[in-house]
Amino acid sequence: MKVVTYEATVENGQIKLSEPAHLPEHARVYVVVTGGVEEAPKLFVGSPRLAHPEQARDFIKEVV
Repeated sequence: MKVVTYEATVENGQIKLSEPAHLPEHARVYVVVTGGVEEAPKLFVGSPRLAHPEQARDFIKEVV
């Protein structure tokens, strides 16, 4: 497998090569990002809690 490296930048979400390159249609490419990338914050959804635990008996279900 022949490996060639091209420098590029991202503009409006698209990769723009610094110099023209002729790549075959459907060529498999790998993108390596070097710095400047921020990881999206992870979402935390906590388990619901009762503000007044003594009210827990109001939520008891009866199975019939």
